[in-house]
Amino acid sequence: MTFAIKYGPWALVAGASDGVGAAFAAGLAERGVNVVLLARRQAVLDQVAAEIESRTSAQTRTLAVDLAAPDAASVVAAATSDLEIGFLVYCAGADPNYEPFLDNPIGAAEAIVHRNCMVPMQLCHHFAPAMVERGSGGIVIFGSGAGLAGAANMVAYGASKAFDMVFAEALWAELHDKGVDVLGLILGKTNTPALRQLEYSRGQISSPDAAPDGAASVDEVIAEAFENLGNGPTYMAGDMMRAAEQMLSALTRNQTVELFAQAAAASMGPDR
Repeated sequence: MTFAIKYGPWALVAGASDGVGAAFAAGLAERGVNVVLLARRQAVLDQVAAEIESRTSAQTRTLAVDLAAPDAASVVAAATSDLEIGFLVYCAGADPNYEPFLDNPIGAAEAIVHRNCMVPMQLCHHFAPAMVERGSGGIVIFGSGAGLAGAANMVAYGASKAFDMVFAEALWAELHDKGVDVLGLILGKTNTPALRQLEYSRGQISSPDAAPDGAASVDEVIAEAFENLGNGPTYMAGDMMRAAEQMLSALTRNQTVELFAQAAAASMGPDR
């Protein structure tokens, strides 16, 4: 079975405007799968779509949707009702703030939880039945090392990524023997526009275009993702992430949280 037959004819990629989402969408198109590109910014989505169509024979469709909106999942479902979605990729939901929980209104945390937990759960419940009926398909939910333990400045974000990891694992347990590949892809520090902007705002890199120290490249992460679609339920992307997993396995839960707390304090600098 070819990649396009197993995972096509269409894929939905949430968070497709840049970084790993845009790269994953391009990788799907290169493998013969048409892609629905989903993010908030229409103009950026149009650019990604144009680049994909100029380089591949795949069709594209763009959906400008704010995934923090209460009706986001139903809007996406309605907009794709005429398509056969054989692959769902959810990599939206980065936290641009990296600030203490109490420094922001509760609405900021609620938006993160809705975008990172409720919406991927709703979309999986909507799209997975057809994959099961067909006996083939794929779901990739992007997680984060932030979900491995609690840490300051990532209270709601880290908790939401812990949800994503366990949700993907449980969904794999139910669907992998029905022909549907489910993968929770756990990212560490990755050289994306969102990370560069965050580190630039904190004075850790000299410009928004500079590569953050120790960050894995997007190309490396995406290559590993495609190589391991069938190796669920959970895959740690990048050598540093796998090394961290091995190190954390030797610590107690409390020791892990303390380590994360020290890392968070160091990242904020002596003034914080």
